[in-house]
Amino acid sequence: MSFTRHDAASAPEQSRPIVENTAKGFGFLPAPVALMAESPELLEAFMTGNGLFNKTSLSQMEREVFILTMAAKVECHYCVAMHSSMLTRSKAEPALIEALRARKPLDDAKLEAMRVFTLAVMEGHGYVEPETMEAFLSAGYTRRNALEVVLGLGVYTISTYANRMTEAPLDEPFKAFEWHSEH
Repeated sequence: MSFTRHDAASAPEQSRPIVENTAKGFGFLPAPVALMAESPELLEAFMTGNGLFNKTSLSQMEREVFILTMAAKVECHYCVAMHSSMLTRSKAEPALIEALRARKPLDDAKLEAMRVFTLAVMEGHGYVEPETMEAFLSAGYTRRNALEVVLGLGVYTISTYANRMTEAPLDEPFKAFEWHSEH
């Protein structure tokens, strides 16, 4: 199934402002945005949700650990590559990035609690065992953070599922971080 990779000229009118702003921000139009532009509502929902997720009380590093955990779990090659690039640019430890990409435990106890909690929420479709919640809270997170993980899952379900459905090709700036699942 082939989806149209839009640009500012071909995108539906309602998608154009987002397409133009995204291209300005990145210096190019990432394939996922170009492909999601087909549905202005989907694109707006993702961009609005992403903006809200970025406003949560979770740190940038905690959000990136969440995103890479989820992306690797649902096998979104684009998200894993892009967010590996973002973590690298933010000077994250290479061992942290590699562990997330390999779906392995993290050395940092608090970030590992985020990874484990994210997987538990995904696997339980929102339900988490009381001991899992307690471990998350004991690591220094709050109930608010637990609900922010739910927000992140909603937002990144949009992008990971859309990227997989449209088979979003990896853009050149992220090729050095290419990732393939191990199934």
